[in-house]
Amino acid sequence: MPYRVDRAFRAALVAGAACAALISSATFAAAPAAPAKVPPVNVPLMRQVIKTLSSDEFEGRAPSTAAEPKVLDEIVARFKAAGLKPGNKGSWLQDVPTVEITASQFSPMVVKGKGIAPMSFTIGKDFVAGSYRFVPQTKVADSELVFVGYGINAPELGWNDYAGLDMKGKTAVILVNDPDYEMQGEDGPFKGRRMTYYGRWTYKFEEAARQGATAAIVIHDTYPAAYGWNVVQSSWTGAQYFVQSANDGMDQTVANAWVQKSVAEAILKAAGQDLTTLTAAAKQKGFKAVPLGLTMDLSFDNAIRKATSHNVVGLLPGKTRAHEYVLYSAHWDHLGRCEADKTGDDICNGAVDNATGVGALAALADMNRRAGPAARSQVFLAVTLEESGTLGSEYYAANPVFPLARTVGGVNMDGLSPTGRARDVTVTGGDKSELTTLLRRVEEDMNLSETPESHPERGYYYRSDHFSFAKLGVPMFDVGLGEDLEKGGRAAGEAASEDYTVNRYHQPSDEYSDSWDMSGMAQEVELFYRLGRGLADGKDWPNWHPGDEFRAIRDKSLADAGKK
Repeated sequence: MPYRVDRAFRAALVAGAACAALISSATFAAAPAAPAKVPPVNVPLMRQVIKTLSSDEFEGRAPSTAAEPKVLDEIVARFKAAGLKPGNKGSWLQDVPTVEITASQFSPMVVKGKGIAPMSFTIGKDFVAGSYRFVPQTKVADSELVFVGYGINAPELGWNDYAGLDMKGKTAVILVNDPDYEMQGEDGPFKGRRMTYYGRWTYKFEEAARQGATAAIVIHDTYPAAYGWNVVQSSWTGAQYFVQSANDGMDQTVANAWVQKSVAEAILKAAGQDLTTLTAAAKQKGFKAVPLGLTMDLSFDNAIRKATSHNVVGLLPGKTRAHEYVLYSAHWDHLGRCEADKTGDDICNGAVDNATGVGALAALADMNRRAGPAARSQVFLAVTLEESGTLGSEYYAANPVFPLARTVGGVNMDGLSPTGRARDVTVTGGDKSELTTLLRRVEEDMNLSETPESHPERGYYYRSDHFSFAKLGVPMFDVGLGEDLEKGGRAAGEAASEDYTVNRYHQPSDEYSDSWDMSGMAQEVELFYRLGRGLADGKDWPNWHPGDEFRAIRDKSLADAGKK
């Protein structure tokens, strides 16, 4: 999203290499001891928080609506009852200024070139588009098209698809995912089948802006994108949400777009090129971008509405190293009023997504209060606007109440399942950081196995609130119980997951029930407690593994903070 915390990410990748030598390669050499005693999880508390927040009274918890003050009051009351202190300079709240942009009146996307008839493409069927700039009208005229392969500039890997290019006034045409996504393992320069941040479409648009491009076009292909054109079309239709910036997003491209693969093939053919051939070339290190000798025209209008939502910030001060912080995060927002189901219910209550996460926050605060202060301070952050693009967490990461250079790491919680206890843990994103050392210790203590992520090529690590902190260097856990249930095994777990995805996810039927089996949630909260408390009572500073895309920015922040 367009509040570009990624500018810091890019700067640190360049500067971080010079700082890396200052940081010990063994900053997290040994996992801290497990908590001496784990307080029992207050299941009735969790149940009450989930039931309250997902009730019709809260109207689906849409940000910046009449329901938001009620949501904030409920979370603050739970934080107070758990003994937390207001985290933001005496206040429980952090303002998150937002912008809603709704595009309309699209012209066709017209591609022209010498010796060819103009090619006209239709919004929705052939392309989707929008702008990250807060302006009433967007216009791109006679912008030269340049095929830039995967659109990656990764200095730590010696890879730059923009090498030697001046993109001013030009439009980047970009492939989705990473160059090595077709590999079965994770041994490629971009972790093979496992998508890295460089493969995400958000990165593609961000890097094009950093390169000075006027516009950027990502070529949709179902397998490497991990979803069909229908998902792209629906996601880019209607209001789009952003965090307000001082320059109204004017450092971004004028326009960003997706095109169907068949559209890209037609454009490249008109330029005397072949998409398959260019794609194969783009997979090789040292690929040189290809000017297409064609230009693009596009225009549309933007209706702009500004509003303010809020993050809730609670603090449990540490007893010996209070200036060092461990973070627990969960988003409180959901979709509000949505398309009515066959019963006429139009409230998307968001019980699992993510009233359960806020319930877990309240339970963790209660457990840590009963256990007594940890060595380090613990921050409990209920963020807004996750459903609109992780905007609340992005805003906090860009405007941290507690410095990120002094934030040791943390745990994000998004969607706990009421399906009972499990025998395994799934780690989203794989083994990216030294947090794995602590996780393996906790898994052993809880007699849990670890199951590989089932679809690493889909890049789920880059789609929730923990990512806002990760890309600015803070190692974050994105873990949860797996699908190997104690009752019914993997078949039962997979069936429950499929049932939720098909019948309840982002629908009015995601509602709380008194019949929920809370035992799995309690097990998961115990897992989160052990992970967070291990960091809070530890002394080490975990880092990303060498070669990870976030290693350089962590190296720099630790060096700047004197953590050598």
